[in-house]
Amino acid sequence: MMTGDNEMIEIERIIGRMIARYPELPPDTVEHTVLAIYGRLEGGRIRDYIPLLVEKAARKALTEPRTSTAHLETGLQPTPVPH
Repeated sequence: MMTGDNEMIEIERIIGRMIARYPELPPDTVEHTVLAIYGRLEGGRIRDYIPLLVEKAARKALTEPRTSTAHLETGLQPTPVPH
């Protein structure tokens, strides 16, 4: 079972991996995205999968160009920008 300290260490590692994976994005944006997703999942009862779910959702959010990450805080889905 993952403890709160271990979970935060893993979230910090995810932030580091995402910053390395998406060097074209500002590190603050990557960190904000990961932490916003983590905040949405914070109430989950099965903690072992939270870091995996956060990383998967962060990858998706960070690779969707032309959409805002504001939906991560509001829970609203972004509206794609037409090409």
